[in-house]
Amino acid sequence: MAMTMMVNGLSIDVEEWFQVGAFEAVIRRDDWDSLEQRVVASTGRALDLFARAGVSGTFFTLGWVAERHPALIRRIVAEGHELASHGWDHARVFTLSRDAFAADLARARAVLEDAGGVAVTGYRAPSFSIDQRTPWAHEVLAEAGYAYSSSVAPLAHDHYGWAEAPRFAFRPLEGSDLIELPVTTVQVGGRRMAAGGGGFFRVLPYGFTHWAISQVNRAEGRPALTYFHPWELDPEQPRVADAPLRSKLRHYTNLAGMEAKLERLLKDFAWGRMDALAAEEATRLAHEAGQRSIAA
Repeated sequence: MAMTMMVNGLSIDVEEWFQVGAFEAVIRRDDWDSLEQRVVASTGRALDLFARAGVSGTFFTLGWVAERHPALIRRIVAEGHELASHGWDHARVFTLSRDAFAADLARARAVLEDAGGVAVTGYRAPSFSIDQRTPWAHEVLAEAGYAYSSSVAPLAHDHYGWAEAPRFAFRPLEGSDLIELPVTTVQVGGRRMAAGGGGFFRVLPYGFTHWAISQVNRAEGRPALTYFHPWELDPEQPRVADAPLRSKLRHYTNLAGMEAKLERLLKDFAWGRMDALAAEEATRLAHEAGQRSIAA
């Protein structure tokens, strides 16, 4: 039974084990199709996990994956989950021009919608790579008709981060309905700490995540969001021997215990799709804007 009635956002970034930022310097994109593809089985584990827990979530999926595994996309949709975009091939947004980003979005969405038979209205940038270097990114998303993005990490990190961004849902563009749902952080001693999942969830004790989500839900009265990757449920995946030690530690630590930790997390809190969370946050933001208008 969930400990709170507040529904938090549940998401998974669907990508292969070799498409991660930790290995981008040692595995070439040109070699991807020659490597063992494990995303169907590992995403299947996530789908089975969600079914056992009785929850629905959002699958931010690479177009590259959808093109090669359309049956997986159909299964995601058939089981009641939201299909959303993770871009085409995990290129970080700040490495693209405005036009290249628009093309990346269009290519991924076309393949996802063709495979899933549903409209794609949510987007997550690879490695949360919308930040102060990409002032045009939200404009491109709005022009493409996306309802929401979950692409900002409002903290400082060596791989990504926009420390000045709001911690909770906000409208990044004046006069646009687009909602940004930042990855969850928690305030600890005046410092923002990541508490939204991924490697932080795998590496840190479960008690920290439980405390952090409880803090966000109860003390701050806001929904949290969590994310993980299919490869985090795959402890048998190939090892990249020539990757830097730091990258290997980040990628492989506690893979064997990830599924059990996720099962516990799904039982301890209430979870739902990101599109539903975005709609609720849009209503809240509209109400707050109305209140400010009245006060003025």
